[in-house]
Amino acid sequence: MDANTEPVNLTDALASFTEIYSPRIVTRVNDYDVRIAHVEGEHVWHVHEDTDEFFLVLDGRFDVALRDADGTERTVELRKGDTFVVPRGTEHKPSSPGGSIMMFEPSGTLTTGDRAEDEIPENVDSTTGHQLV
Repeated sequence: MDANTEPVNLTDALASFTEIYSPRIVTRVNDYDVRIAHVEGEHVWHVHEDTDEFFLVLDGRFDVALRDADGTERTVELRKGDTFVVPRGTEHKPSSPGGSIMMFEPSGTLTTGDRAEDEIPENVDSTTGHQLV
């Protein structure tokens, strides 16, 4: 997929699908996907060993639990308009009472990372992103 040559309205794009934790690729910037997703409920503890993960909350609330190498955990609470970067190699687990997000990730990055701690829950789509239809 090449970068779009026409504008993409994110409100319309989000209205075009309802699945949660199932990101849609709205465009590409160099070797990065710009993805949007509906979020609700628990994701899974996972890690991206070789890339940071950028989040922008478009609507609602989005929480990111982080686990340090020593096992210490903390949660970052994000609201509409907030951005946050999970550094590469950091175990994290997103969750949300409901909302939508935008992510920037290298094309081909799996939503459940290079390794996940548990079984992938049914509400999480382990994907490299779906094309926006």
